[in-house]
Amino acid sequence: MSQWKPVCNVEDIPKLGARRVQRNKGCEVAVFRAADDQVFALLDRCPHKGGPLSQGIVFGHSVACPLHNWTIGLANGCAQAPDEGCTPKFSVKVENGQVFLDVAELNSHALDDIKAAG
Repeated sequence: MSQWKPVCNVEDIPKLGARRVQRNKGCEVAVFRAADDQVFALLDRCPHKGGPLSQGIVFGHSVACPLHNWTIGLANGCAQAPDEGCTPKFSVKVENGQVFLDVAELNSHALDDIKAAG
């Protein structure tokens, strides 16, 4: 059974924006809020050159990387064709307006991705 860590309230994330969540190890996690209030979480690194996705422009259920404008799907972390690559996604749960991330994933996903890709 999953353990969930509260990270913020939905209202703390701007619509069509993101908020960064620090971890004990590894890269930060970007938590996104779409216009329809759906919440998604990805490693805060573009699979292309490691750009901070939390600083990108959110549209629909995608984010444009601020470095090279790659479109990354919020639901799966994958780049839109013709670009290729994925960034790790994290499980999200929203209850009573509060956003939770899976503790096991926070402690295990992409811990070696501390610096941007080359």
